[in-house]
Amino acid sequence: MSESSNRPPLSLSPGQWSFTRWSTIGQLEALKVHHPLFKAVICLQGAHLTQFTPQDEKGWLWLSNAARFESERAIRGGIPVCWPWFGDPKRNAPEVRKRILSDKAHGFARTALWKLEDVRENAHEVEISLSLDATEDFSDQWSGHAIALITFNFSVRGCQIALTTTNLSPDPLAFSQALHSYFPTSDITRTRILGLGNSDYIDTLDHWQYRNQEGAVYFDGETDRIYESGEPLTIVTPGGSRRLRTVGSDSTVVWNPGAEKAARLSDFPNLAWKNMLCVETANAGGDYRVLSEGQSHTLGVLIGRM
Repeated sequence: MSESSNRPPLSLSPGQWSFTRWSTIGQLEALKVHHPLFKAVICLQGAHLTQFTPQDEKGWLWLSNAARFESERAIRGGIPVCWPWFGDPKRNAPEVRKRILSDKAHGFARTALWKLEDVRENAHEVEISLSLDATEDFSDQWSGHAIALITFNFSVRGCQIALTTTNLSPDPLAFSQALHSYFPTSDITRTRILGLGNSDYIDTLDHWQYRNQEGAVYFDGETDRIYESGEPLTIVTPGGSRRLRTVGSDSTVVWNPGAEKAARLSDFPNLAWKNMLCVETANAGGDYRVLSEGQSHTLGVLIGRM
């Protein structure tokens, strides 16, 4: 998915970084990237990307103005990492569910402390990699044994994220996951998603019934759907368009809380639903993945211009 493989970045130690700096946001340790062509912020808790802003543009991600950067608390907005399960544990396939020992939604990765592996920089891009070793530290929540490696690649042309899971257990590992991407819009009622026409989807708000999408996806109140599609998508808002291209995904989650649910959500202003939407690159529903010992799977998305 790399857009600039002909310009390999340089691997540098912290003292040599040109554009990346350690920072503290609230209670959380973060990496702030101030490149001449773009800015980005990643919190080590959750390997959570909270900002990507190309030069002279508005931010490409939505972040709640009520978000709290606190230890063991999920951040509302940006791109949370849902891993090694997505959504309600009870709604996962039996193979995934049997390893989950918690009733919490979306797994433990989004509040876990990830380890910095590498920072690579050059005049055109910055690449940052973090890892999470899911072993005995999470044995009270999950019975798997795996390592997750996430790599962020930033350039003026877009933001690329790749989440690779490797099974370290001798037993097969079933898991679900998502890159829970929040996007901004000036008006949700004038926003649409192209590329999901004719796709089947699960409507979680209607007893998890299957439906078929006719044409573009529009928003009229609360929306929570798992589409059986990993095709390229276009998000069209009054302010412009974004293109999403994925790898390792045959499911896409589309979400907006609407007015009533927004009022019940934590760290979410009551009217914020009007100015955001989630389009999540996923392995969810029937698209969960199973790895044999030593096998890996990469879930990725490239968010770019049209």
